[in-house]
Amino acid sequence: MRKLIACCSVIVVIAACSAAKKTTTNDGWIPLFDGTSLNGWKVGANASTFHVDSGMIIVHGPTAHLFYTGAAGNADFKNFELKTSVKTMPGANSGIFIHTAYQESGWPSKGYEVQVNNSHTDWRRTGSLYAVDDVRDVYVKDGEWYTEYIKVQDKHITIKINDRTVVDYNEPDSVAQKVPIGGKRLSSGTVALQGHDPASIVYYKDVLIRPLAN
Repeated sequence: MRKLIACCSVIVVIAACSAAKKTTTNDGWIPLFDGTSLNGWKVGANASTFHVDSGMIIVHGPTAHLFYTGAAGNADFKNFELKTSVKTMPGANSGIFIHTAYQESGWPSKGYEVQVNNSHTDWRRTGSLYAVDDVRDVYVKDGEWYTEYIKVQDKHITIKINDRTVVDYNEPDSVAQKVPIGGKRLSSGTVALQGHDPASIVYYKDVLIRPLAN
C-alpha cells in the first residue's frame, strides 16, 4: 500500500509539473491563449466575430473586442512584455489594446491601441501607437505571419515589428496629470484584440505576456 501511495504521489507531482510547463515557459512568458478555445477571454457585443480554429484566434465580423479576463496577473498588468504572431489579409484592420478594461460594446474607452493594419484605408500602419505615435511605413506584408511586440515599463512604451523598433514613446507627465481624450493614459489593465469591421480578416496565435517588475 505504501508503494502504491508513493507511486501515486510521484504521478501527481509529474502531472503538476507538466501543467505548470503549459502555463509558464522557462523564460517567464505566460500564454494567454491556449490554442484551442477562448477560455480566459471575454467578448460582449458581436461575439461571433472571434472564433478559434487550427491554433489561431480568427477575427472576422462586425466591430467587437475580445478582452483577456483570465487568471494570469489577475488580468491586470502594469509593466510587461507582450508578443503575438499576427497575419492580416488584404484590406484588414485590427488592433491590440493595452492597459484597458472590459466593456460590453463600443471602442474601448481605457488604454492605448497598438495598430494592426498593413493595407486598410486608415493610413496608420502596423505598430502605430494609435493617434499618439503613428507609423506610416509598411514593414510586413498581408498574408504573412509576423511578430508584434509591445513593452510597457513605467511611462515608456516600445513597439517592435519582427524585432524592428517602430515606436519608442515616453508618456509625458502632462498626460498623467489629466484625463486624456479617449482614455489614452498608462495606468494598468488587461489586453484586448480588436475586430474592426466586417471586411477585415486577421489571425492571431501564440499570445504571450511576461510581467515585469513594477
